[in-house]
Amino acid sequence: MQQIIRSGTQEIVRVARGTTPTHAHLRSRILFVVIVSVVLDAAASGLIFLFERKAPGTEITTFGDSLFWTTTQLLTVSSQLKNPLSTSGRMLDVLLQAYAISVVATLAGSFGAFFHRRGVERDPLPPAGTGHAPDPHGQ
Repeated sequence: MQQIIRSGTQEIVRVARGTTPTHAHLRSRILFVVIVSVVLDAAASGLIFLFERKAPGTEITTFGDSLFWTTTQLLTVSSQLKNPLSTSGRMLDVLLQAYAISVVATLAGSFGAFFHRRGVERDPLPPAGTGHAPDPHGQ
């Protein structure tokens, strides 16, 4: 169990450092998604605040409320608030949900590609027709 934890921790550090092109590629994808998501969260929070703050029966009355609501939508968790109530708020909600689902799919694909590439790096496939894998250490 300790070996699994140690190996996983080492991979996380390699991704953070961009040790190989495979690690650097995953790091760039994760950073892109995080940066775009933070910018979208801030912009959408401002829009939701403008759309919802004066709607009758709204529970979004402060920017903090709109930031909470928007962040939970982007995390695909949702919130207990009854919003959005306005038409424009509902349209933005649909876009936020589509973005959140796309991010989950993109990250799943990125991690799948990363694991595949790491597997090939660690245990290369044999060249076609030879029946054996090349020695990665050149021996």
